[in-house]
Amino acid sequence: MPMRMKPRVLALCLAFAPLGALAAASSSTVQPWTPVGVSSDLFESHPAFDPRTGELYFVRSSKAFSGWRILQSHCDGGRWSNPVPASFAAPGAEADPWFTPDGRSVYFISTRATGSMKSKDLDIWRADRAADGRWKAPVRLPAPVNSDEAEWFPRVGPDGWLYFGSNRPGGLGKNDIWRARETKPGQWIVENAGPAINTAGDEYEPLPSPDGKRLIVMADGGLYESRLSSNGWLPRIKLGPDINVNGSEIGALFSPSGKTLVFARDTGEPRSGEFFAWHIEGHEAWPPPCGAAATMDGAGRTNAPARNE
Repeated sequence: MPMRMKPRVLALCLAFAPLGALAAASSSTVQPWTPVGVSSDLFESHPAFDPRTGELYFVRSSKAFSGWRILQSHCDGGRWSNPVPASFAAPGAEADPWFTPDGRSVYFISTRATGSMKSKDLDIWRADRAADGRWKAPVRLPAPVNSDEAEWFPRVGPDGWLYFGSNRPGGLGKNDIWRARETKPGQWIVENAGPAINTAGDEYEPLPSPDGKRLIVMADGGLYESRLSSNGWLPRIKLGPDINVNGSEIGALFSPSGKTLVFARDTGEPRSGEFFAWHIEGHEAWPPPCGAAATMDGAGRTNAPARNE
């Protein structure tokens, strides 16, 4: 979750379709997702579903998009339960939760204390699941993954790279998209995602698709997509006007199939930040509905029909 002092941009990598085709594809397929028990007058963003429990984790902040906290909710009969702080929460700003597909780990960013000191910026943390299903104490990822500057939106791609945003030195502009890989236990390499993704402006949030062939990037000006070629990421393309309504779109999440994208948008008064779902390839029963007959399998799929709740 970047420093939201400016509108952010998501870059979504979908296909080798021209911009006009992308805009047409988004037409009439973007719908509000306002689940009862979760949607409020405050700013909700950055959803994440626990693949093992089906619980919904998300970020709630003020209408001015400050005071970020990670909350969690479970399906309680026909509605989502009243959100409570995540079990791994600590004092400070915390945001951008993301679960590995097997549900063994959750990544997020936090300003929580490290020993006797408090990070001056947001750093990337990871919590692993214990044998009893509970979360172990989160661990701050080491340098060079974390730096003396802010890190945003950690997301692991199927290629094994950990993608994230940062305003660290050495980039192509202001905040850039970077990626890191652990080469041996405790040792990481970090590299810039390159000029097809990064510009002289701000790029904050990278989201690899489940198949690794697309990348969503939140940057200045709206939501974008890039597609992977044999030579790396192709230049990003801006998504259509049904998605990029006002440039505040943020915090995207793919369904396990990659056929649906959920993101948040600042809709202004009286509701502030709300969730929207883009069904990329026709209707899909996702996000998972909450109801007495709705359950999720290990891949985060639901067995019940989709509906807005």
